Amino acid sequence: MSYRNLEIWKLANELVVEIHEMTLKDLPKHEMYETGSQIRKSSKSTKSNIVEGYGRRRYKQDFIHFLTISIGSNDETMDHLETLFSTKSLKDEKLYVRISTKITELGKRLNMFIQSVEQNHISGKKF
Repeated sequence: MSYRNLEIWKLANELVVEIHEMTLKDLPKHEMYETGSQIRKSSKSTKSNIVEGYGRRRYKQDFIHFLTISIGSNDETMDHLETLFSTKSLKDEKLYVRISTKITELGKRLNMFIQSVEQNHISGKKF
């Protein structure tokens, strides 16, 4: 099995692509290098920490540690998105709602996944 089979990774990957496109197409030019850059980085960090945690899945605490970092990066992504929308740099409300809904869903799924790891982790068990 691969981290690519994890639903949390699939959703995080969707968000990376969607946020990347949004920052290049829907934001003013000056935001591409400011908040646009930050939201791209935080969304990529969310996904990357899922991958790194999965790579350390034999060690329960390492696995949980990186998944927890992923939650923090996901929260940061939401904060950047809210800033872009509230400052009117992102004007497309439907896009804002769609992306924020996915970010919220990913946060819920990450929390549930961590609970599952905490309860069911057996060293070497395949997730």
